[in-house]
Amino acid sequence: MAAYAVAHMRQVTMGPQIVECLQRIDATLEPFGGRFLVHGGDMDVAENEWPGHLIVIEFPDRGNAWGWYDSSAYREILALRTDNSHADVIIADGVQHPHKATDVLE
Repeated sequence: MAAYAVAHMRQVTMGPQIVECLQRIDATLEPFGGRFLVHGGDMDVAENEWPGHLIVIEFPDRGNAWGWYDSSAYREILALRTDNSHADVIIADGVQHPHKATDVLE
């Protein structure tokens, strides 16, 4: 089942380190089958507040998501992001299809 690395980027200080992170991150995703589904962009806030940006990266499964996050290639650039931003980051499983909302009750 697909898994997702999701980041709520609450604050980002754009500068040379963030630019370098953006230039290098795609190469870290490739060996793990990762691809961006959402990477910032315009959002309409339907309820409450949403300060910042949303990033969603899809992986074939949780093992590949954690493999990427723990990889030496990503670890080499991680501080470029963390030293220049404030974010909440999670890795979450997707759902098996077909899926209904009531499936979580089982």
